[in-house]
Amino acid sequence: MKVPRSLKNVDRDDDAVLRTFEYDDGSVIAVDFGTAAADVEIDIVDSTAIIVAGDRQFEFELPPEASDVSVRNGVLTIEE
Repeated sequence: MKVPRSLKNVDRDDDAVLRTFEYDDGSVIAVDFGTAAADVEIDIVDSTAIIVAGDRQFEFELPPEASDVSVRNGVLTIEE
């Protein structure tokens, strides 16, 4: 699964960390927005995800193969 364009450089700012994990049965994109954005909010409208992390906002089309999108403890995960 490809990382959405607006998230590709998220790890250049503050203390955010972007990781991708490939497994035999799918893949996961994980973005840890760090302590500066402990309250990460997500809203999904049709196939568009809107993420608000602290004073930053990211908007992107979900990858077609995404089966689950969630936020927990400041970490966004997009699972296939």
